[in-house]
Amino acid sequence: MSVAGPLMLDLQGQVLTEQERSLLLQPAVGGVILFSRNYQDPIQLRQLTAAIRALRPELLIAVDHEGGRVQRFRSGFTRIPAMAALGRLCAEDSGAALALARDCGWLLAAELIASGVDFSFAPVLDLDHGISAVIGDRAFGAQPEQVIALAGELMAGMHEAGMATTGKHFPGHGGVEADSHVAIPVDNRDYATIERQDLRPFARFARQGMDAVMPAHVIYAECDSQPAGFSSFWLQQVLRQRLGFDGVIFSDDLSMEGAVVAGSYPERAWAALDAGCDMVLVCNQPQAAREVLDWLQQQDVRPSSRLTRMKARPAESFANLAQHPRWQRCVAQLQQLDAETV
Repeated sequence: MSVAGPLMLDLQGQVLTEQERSLLLQPAVGGVILFSRNYQDPIQLRQLTAAIRALRPELLIAVDHEGGRVQRFRSGFTRIPAMAALGRLCAEDSGAALALARDCGWLLAAELIASGVDFSFAPVLDLDHGISAVIGDRAFGAQPEQVIALAGELMAGMHEAGMATTGKHFPGHGGVEADSHVAIPVDNRDYATIERQDLRPFARFARQGMDAVMPAHVIYAECDSQPAGFSSFWLQQVLRQRLGFDGVIFSDDLSMEGAVVAGSYPERAWAALDAGCDMVLVCNQPQAAREVLDWLQQQDVRPSSRLTRMKARPAESFANLAQHPRWQRCVAQLQQLDAETV
């Protein structure tokens, strides 16, 4: 299999434009991330992903499809509650919550794979410290042990369906109030505190369970002056060396405000790749994506062979999923959980 290039970009609408076809044929482009604007229904989504694969089968197709606030495909897909709902269930019945987390991971992944999507950037491994609104109910809870237990089952279910997992936002976004989409968050806790709290889920899954990591656009000022996604301290010394992680590292979106500290878009891409990222994301800024692509075409950036691990395994067709007893059971349980949450 050919190796995907180091740039992941997005699309304008529900079908490929001629300009987008041309962009996706460039070797430096290695992936596509889909958003709600790219989705109408499951049939249209399968047509879009098939068109992408017809151009270059090695391209990775990804989406943010965690559940709750962050579920890009809704009509025609099972509604996934926010992960905090599983956390609340865990407090009442841990056995039921763990079983449902595993089934939920399987269902989430199976529906996406059946639609031609390789992986979702999930799960969120951040702790909910009650500070960060952008994390909030996306987290499984406030305690590392609960996050580890539930996320572990969710990832096991995703693997059973044939999907790779991505833990985010390393080493933990939940300890800052500012949203890195619109600000440059600074976490002033020392390394020992972060290691004892937020880092624990990532440490637990670094050698088993977590296929990829997405670092936070957060500056941990007591540890390094750069946001984690541009920091060789966090990505090389901590993630690779101390935790022994050998999976894929994706940058978070380089168009977010938290990435501005690294400079221009090509400078942001270089800072992320130089720090240890295997692939960089540029979303919602077509001109910026083009700038990064032009820069990459002038550089000697070797594609990362790790990226091939993110391809999904073939699975059930979307139509057949509805007849699967596990799908039926999980849908009923998720609907009940969602109703109780509301």
